[in-house]
Amino acid sequence: MKKLNSWCIELPVPKPSLDDNSGDLDRLNRALKKETSIARVNSPLILLKDLPSKLRSSGFQIKCALFRDRLGYYLTGIKGKDEKGFLGVAVDLGTTRYVVSIMDLESRQELCKGNYLNPQAKIGPDILTRIHYAEDPKGREEIRELIVQDLDEKIKILCEKAGADVEDIVNVAIAGNTAMTHLFLGIEPNWIIREPYIPPLNRLDLFSAEEVGLGLGRGTKVFLFPNIGSYFGGDLLAGLIECQMHKNEEIALFVDVGTNAEVVLGNSQWLVACAGAAGPALEGGVSKIGKQAAPGVIDKVKYDPVKKKFEYTTIENRPPIGICGSGMIDLAAELFVNGLLDIRGKFVRDREKSLFVEKDEILYLKLVDKSESGTGEDLLISQPEIDSLIRSKAAMYTILETLAETVGIPLSQISKFYVGGTFGNFINPKSAITIGMLPDLPLERFVPLGNTSLKGAKRLLMEPDCFDELFMLEEKITYIELNVNQEFMNKFSGAKFLPHTDLTKFPSVKVRDKI
Repeated sequence: MKKLNSWCIELPVPKPSLDDNSGDLDRLNRALKKETSIARVNSPLILLKDLPSKLRSSGFQIKCALFRDRLGYYLTGIKGKDEKGFLGVAVDLGTTRYVVSIMDLESRQELCKGNYLNPQAKIGPDILTRIHYAEDPKGREEIRELIVQDLDEKIKILCEKAGADVEDIVNVAIAGNTAMTHLFLGIEPNWIIREPYIPPLNRLDLFSAEEVGLGLGRGTKVFLFPNIGSYFGGDLLAGLIECQMHKNEEIALFVDVGTNAEVVLGNSQWLVACAGAAGPALEGGVSKIGKQAAPGVIDKVKYDPVKKKFEYTTIENRPPIGICGSGMIDLAAELFVNGLLDIRGKFVRDREKSLFVEKDEILYLKLVDKSESGTGEDLLISQPEIDSLIRSKAAMYTILETLAETVGIPLSQISKFYVGGTFGNFINPKSAITIGMLPDLPLERFVPLGNTSLKGAKRLLMEPDCFDELFMLEEKITYIELNVNQEFMNKFSGAKFLPHTDLTKFPSVKVRDKI
């Protein structure tokens, strides 16, 4: 079969004659087969209605848009050779935020991108609340409409901003976690969170834009990345498509931190995966001043033991209004190595009393004085918030350790540690190692990849052969369910110390002056 390099194909269709009286669609299919070796393309009725006039008005010189799933190829658009090109939409469907990219399928260029709050948050900020709300059919339809209608509106706004026509959109690729995928489609999600944790659907075929509720091009098809398990969704498969660890002999690990910490370990021969709850704290969600990465949010922290003062940077150098996950990890690491946190993660107030304040019998660390903050108030971190971070970092490390030990691979043998998501872009691996969240590996092995969910969805729109990779990955990955893993809970207890109860696991971590 000839390699299909683009979803947009320009081709001549044989003109009808007395010697060739086959139907227009038959001749189009013959032309497509000759050009691509695809034996048969499924054609929606909506595109066939004006096929005869489209062929004749273009002098039988046309361009077609195709898309596919595991069942076959689909015709998603027909234009005259000289008409405007086809567009695609890539979506990272996150729990808290979602990102939309409008792509020119012919030039393979991104025309416009937007990052938006997920409107389902009005039902509940977390997945569990939304799933429970969706157990009632009316609630399920309400929560589905929230995201679908908002996405539809944002796509139209982005198209207008890019000077593009929404009717030119033919292919949509959406990558989200298992729960978000089901909520988007309005499918009962109840059993995802109940033992034995089985999703209603893992493998998803193409849907028309109309049946999922999007008002796009007439033949537009929507592809949602498949799931592997209840807590291992299409967003992670999209990440694998981007990082390509499955093509290398060396053993690598890929982790994406969002609602959960989702992890894949392996190489070209084998892949194992698991997921667990570690995300909220690592996204900055455990603190009252915790924020997702945005202008004015502290993303890096250092402590000057001589000046007895915190130094920090904020995104876009704005006055500080809060702190994100990477900043929290930096802060905890700096406190620990300077003796301001003990091995249990508890504040050592006597070390430097001027840094701490007490309110309602709760101890707080003053990170930023109100005279410097963008809120006009002190930016404070409480002991319970540090405790939450410690639990999250312990869960993160335990997920990694449990997965590695399940297949008999020491974490030290990992040659590349890929980190996806906004978290991966901002995190300082040295700080994460210091608090025992990531394994003590040489820093050059850590590779931040950014929003791999969106990047994987974009690749699917740009590189047709990515579908074969995707279907192969589905079959290749072995998923381990941590919810029923007793060894995980045993290891978790040992990881709730800084950096760990077993200090031999973190030989590079040195405390400047032990308490």
